[in-house]
Amino acid sequence: MILTHAHLDHCGYLPKLVREGFRGDIFCSAATADLAEIIMMDSAKIQENDAEFANRHGFSKHTPALPLYGRHDAERAIGQLRPVGFGKPVDLGHGAAATFRYAGHILGAATVEVRWGGKTVVFSGDLGRYDDPITPDPEPIANADYLLLESTYGDRHHDPVAPAEALRSVIERTTARGGTVIIPAFAVGRAQELLYLLSKLKGDGALPLTLVYLDSPMATDASELLCRHGADHKLPEEVCRAACAVATYTRDVEESKALSHNSMPKVIISASGMATGGRVLHHLKAYGPDPRNTVLFSGYQAAGTRGQALLGGAREVKIHGQWIPIRAEVANLPMLSAHADVDEIMRWLSGFQRPPRRTFIVHGEGGGPIGLKARIEEDLGWPCTISAQGEAYVLS
Repeated sequence: MILTHAHLDHCGYLPKLVREGFRGDIFCSAATADLAEIIMMDSAKIQENDAEFANRHGFSKHTPALPLYGRHDAERAIGQLRPVGFGKPVDLGHGAAATFRYAGHILGAATVEVRWGGKTVVFSGDLGRYDDPITPDPEPIANADYLLLESTYGDRHHDPVAPAEALRSVIERTTARGGTVIIPAFAVGRAQELLYLLSKLKGDGALPLTLVYLDSPMATDASELLCRHGADHKLPEEVCRAACAVATYTRDVEESKALSHNSMPKVIISASGMATGGRVLHHLKAYGPDPRNTVLFSGYQAAGTRGQALLGGAREVKIHGQWIPIRAEVANLPMLSAHADVDEIMRWLSGFQRPPRRTFIVHGEGGGPIGLKARIEEDLGWPCTISAQGEAYVLS
């Protein structure tokens, strides 16, 4: 198995596969291996805790509620991770070789070129942004017989507004009315970018009295890894250290609970980024009903998530079996997305010296795949297929 990066939607099912009998190697970058260990263990712990909580309070439709997998399964999956370097072919066995290149997106993220049986298949993974202050630009690839290409923002352009200024504006107007800003954030990537922006704002003299809390053990661990893997990002060590030091870290559950009862204006960054689980749910329950507060989303919200519902105007959400009224301001910072938008995807595609025989469009929903297919066919003339769930393709 090849793992392009450590976001939960890419590595989160590995313990389940291992539980069901997968015993193969899992190749990934060194930073991805470190982050995936944190994420899989956290995911297993949350699932076990959520199942226990549901059983104790009796709100699950399953009797008993069971986790998808547990910490033992995650530990076994971690034992099968095989870290590899960037830029050099890695022998996968059976005559296949893979080359990992920087994709941007998050720490350790990679595109992967697989050569096997005289053919070259390139996987974009999740492509990052150009000129991002932290992650490297997506590296170009010269040739591919077949390309699997993500399309998360395949029909959209990112807001050109400077993210630091947008963040400052939300925080200032919220704290001015005595409120707290709750930021649901992806623990890996987004939380560290927010810390960097807050550190930059404070360094420039803005928000001098605003207290910042990072209430996510996984985000805390990921922030520490950012400085450990300095070769895989752009930040000088002293800037990385300053960014990580801008927040007070709350690892202990009791400290997290105390935050929910603290009326002082502040900023709380907490996972998960789409408000689907984690400690942020307790903060939403505590702060969501008060109109002085703000729930500030920091990027893409998938269909069916609480984040999408709130951005769509929902005035109540179900959390832990209870309907919670939301009277707080709800805002978003869409320019913080770690995904390349359609122009940035096209910029990366311009690095190919010849068209792939076929480009398979994956990892998108709504108009993303359709929009990207149209753009590629119109601008580049490449043949494209929007991949369908369960459909098989023969590479001739």
